[in-house]
Amino acid sequence: MSSVIFQLLAVYTVFTSSERGYFWHLTDLHLDPNYTVTTDPGKVCPSAGDQAVTNAGKWGNYLCDSPGSLINSSIYAMKTILPDPDFILWTGDDTPHVPNEKLGEKAVLEIVEWLTTLILQVFPETKVYPALGNHDFHPKNQLPTQNNSIYYRMSELWSPWLKQESIPMFQKGAFYSEQVMNIENVGRIIVLNTNLYYDSNSITANMEDPGGQFVWLENQLSDASQKGEKVYIVGHVPPGYFEKKRGKPWFRENFNKRYVEIIQKHHKVIQGQFFGHHHTDSFRMFYSTSGDPIGSMFIAPGVSPWKTTLPGVANGANNPGIRVFEYDRKNLQVLDMVTYYLNLTFANLESPRWEKEYRLTEAFLVPNGSPQSMHKVLEKISKDQCFLQKYYEYNSVSYDLETCEESCKIDHVCAIREVGFTKYDECVKNSISSLKPVSHIATMMMMMMLCLFLK
Repeated sequence: MSSVIFQLLAVYTVFTSSERGYFWHLTDLHLDPNYTVTTDPGKVCPSAGDQAVTNAGKWGNYLCDSPGSLINSSIYAMKTILPDPDFILWTGDDTPHVPNEKLGEKAVLEIVEWLTTLILQVFPETKVYPALGNHDFHPKNQLPTQNNSIYYRMSELWSPWLKQESIPMFQKGAFYSEQVMNIENVGRIIVLNTNLYYDSNSITANMEDPGGQFVWLENQLSDASQKGEKVYIVGHVPPGYFEKKRGKPWFRENFNKRYVEIIQKHHKVIQGQFFGHHHTDSFRMFYSTSGDPIGSMFIAPGVSPWKTTLPGVANGANNPGIRVFEYDRKNLQVLDMVTYYLNLTFANLESPRWEKEYRLTEAFLVPNGSPQSMHKVLEKISKDQCFLQKYYEYNSVSYDLETCEESCKIDHVCAIREVGFTKYDECVKNSISSLKPVSHIATMMMMMMLCLFLK
């Protein structure tokens, strides 16, 4: 591995203490087992659909989901960078973006088994908290609220990680709650099946509380409060809106409202929320009714570089990313966040090189990853073009380096600031109406030149 990796290892040695812990967040692997390096642009990867794939490389292509070589590289990079984490959050989406008829239940389970075996081989002694993604079922998105063969088989595959008492709950609804490893009577991780709230899930469309998960979540948070525990909430599909497509939420509105209300009610015990699904690097803020920052959600970038086919999204690919969180073992407070990435273009031309993209506290000049600090990050992004551009480039894991202009800024800032449907709409409307009619091109160009000068 490159000298960059050894420098990073030295940093960890300096900062490690009995109170400072570390964990990995891994998401959206999307293995495409049929990825093939060929000069035939129509036969590189099924996940590209009808798109012609040129310049297919060993480590992947931006139109495709992950070849096995890329996923192997990412897991072994994790082992090299931070070989002994306290635990790993694995937030799902393991199968490729292909039609249901090209997968089937057997193929879904085989892919999850392959990935599970790999992680177990590389991190045999590490606790993993896995969550299901909307692509980890057949048919995709249609995750049910009762026992089924996929939930049952998943519980078998993940039995080395799940506590015995978690298995019946997982088999029933694919959610569970466990005490944080290495922290006694202090911390708890609640893993949700938010695919039940996904607007593409027709099974749960007319339900009030699919699987009783909302009631269960409130009970878990109340119990944690009574015991003096702090909590992390983990899931795949996040609430709120997709920052790269204006007006695109993931939850149905009633489910989104309920989730936000629960966070507002129980925020004192929640120290962080960790989700995937977007493939992008972003975060979401939660505020009290009086406007105080009370919670933050970290949305991690995916390993898959796949360019989204969601209509209206421009430059919707990303470089592969993996993420380390630093936290206080006493109370689960997020202390920092470091994202590592692989420049896919360079990897295919030369060799795979996982390197530090940025550290949260250094890049945005905040003391930690608390809600108050993340609110400051949002304020910097919304008021300073240099910070906005920095955030925007990190958003695609240094893939899309175009200028984030006014329309782009509205989409990102409103998505971060307002998780609720009504307030998001108001944010977009008010931001558009406040724009001056004069051209901002000259000003934007000057600001970008200044940002480049200050780098």
